[in-house]
Amino acid sequence: LFCRETGSLKRLITSLKENVFGSPKELLKLSVPSVVYALQNNMAFVALSNLDAAVYQVTYQLKIPCTALCTVLMLNRTLSKLQWFSVFMLCGGVTLVQWEPAQATKVQVEQNPWLGFGAIAVAVLCSGFAGVYFEKVLKSSDTSLWVRNIQLYLSGIVVNLFVVYTSDGAQVLEKGFFYGYTYYVWFVILLASVGGIYTSVVVKYTDNIMKGFSAAAAIVLSTVASVILFGLQITVTFSVGALLVCISIYLYGLPRQDTTKIQPSETKSSKERLATV
Repeated sequence: LFCRETGSLKRLITSLKENVFGSPKELLKLSVPSVVYALQNNMAFVALSNLDAAVYQVTYQLKIPCTALCTVLMLNRTLSKLQWFSVFMLCGGVTLVQWEPAQATKVQVEQNPWLGFGAIAVAVLCSGFAGVYFEKVLKSSDTSLWVRNIQLYLSGIVVNLFVVYTSDGAQVLEKGFFYGYTYYVWFVILLASVGGIYTSVVVKYTDNIMKGFSAAAAIVLSTVASVILFGLQITVTFSVGALLVCISIYLYGLPRQDTTKIQPSETKSSKERLATV
């Protein structure tokens, strides 16, 4: 895609030299969301290890209103009361859509709820901050979207390699980095890569809040597709959650009414009525 945008392989190489390898400050700038995303993923794992699945599902969806709050604070945008209401409605809808009843297990795992809640709070804050920070970087310059993606993922590779070798360095050196990689794993990696590109395009041309709404809609549509293709049974909880997601998308997309100004036609008609009186 980047090669197609530049027009030739020579221009592609030149652009990479100038914007990636020749701009250490820009790489450093994009390393911020890379580090934050890595922290978010690890904190989410810690939270899931110390909280019940249901509690984790509910609390982790707070990343949606957190993203809206970061958008207001970092990008100086304003949301109407109706939009805030739709954001929290979306949060509840996604929670219900992904809700799964707790199942009894014979394995007793020692959990620390306070550690879990602390980790989920950090993960939620990281999710909102990293997404809005990346949006701000994307929209604050004319640098190509594909260049920004390359800068982001190069930083992400370095950060995650450091984490891997710090936590599991001995196993990696013994068995190799790609030990256990099957065709299914590579397919998941491919899907994640496509999803990352899609996400950056959505953020570039809309915003992080709309990204949250589109992700929620994708969850609902994928479940409906599973019903049609695989005969999955829809629960009442899912139906209510899907309804809330659809309503929240509709409410958020409603045009905002400007009540600070009076239309000239209204002013003229008001004066005519006063003159008649």
